[in-house]
Amino acid sequence: MVRRTRAEMEETRSVLLATARQCFAEHGYAAAAMDELTAKAGLTRGALYHHFGDKKGLLAAVVDQIDAEMDQRLQAISDSATDTWEGFRKRCHAYLEMALEPEIQRIVLRDARAVLGGASPDSQRHCVESMRRLIDTLIQQNIVAEADAQALASLIYGSLAEAAFWIADGEDGNERLARGSAALELLLRGLLARQ
Repeated sequence: MVRRTRAEMEETRSVLLATARQCFAEHGYAAAAMDELTAKAGLTRGALYHHFGDKKGLLAAVVDQIDAEMDQRLQAISDSATDTWEGFRKRCHAYLEMALEPEIQRIVLRDARAVLGGASPDSQRHCVESMRRLIDTLIQQNIVAEADAQALASLIYGSLAEAAFWIADGEDGNERLARGSAALELLLRGLLARQ
C-alpha cells in the first residue's frame, strides 16, 4: 500500500470538495451520483469514503465550507461599516439576500435542510455568538435597548435563518426577499433604545 503525504491527502480532500460543490450546485444532492462525482474528480470512491465517510458526510463538509465563506462575507460587512448599527443592519439584510444566490439556495438552504436537518450545531453556535458580540456592543453603545444579548442573538439568528429558508423555497424569491427585508426593518427598529 502506497503511503500518501499530508499534502497529497489535503489535495485529494480539496479536489473532492470542489467537485462535490460544483455537482451539488448544478444538479442538487439527490441527483449527484457518487460514481460520476469521483470520476469527474479523477479519484476513487475509496478516497471519498476515507475523507468524508459517505455522500452525506461530503455534503456536510461542502455546507461547512460555504457557511465559512458566508460568515467571512458577513464579517467583512460589519468590519467595513463606519457605524456599528448600520453594519449590523446591512449584515442582517445581506444574509437574507444570500438566500437568492443559486449555490447557497440549493446546497445550504434546500439540500442541507432536507438531508442534514440544516446547518451543523457548531456553525449555528458560531453565528449566534458572532451576533451576540455585535448586539452586546450595540447595547453598550446605548443603540440597542438593554436586554440579554444572548437571547436577542438567538431570536434574530433564528428569524433570519427561517426567513432565508422561506425566501429560497419559493419561485417568487425576489418578491419574498422584498417582503422579508421590510419585515426585518420593522424587527430591527424594535431593538433600538428610546433616545
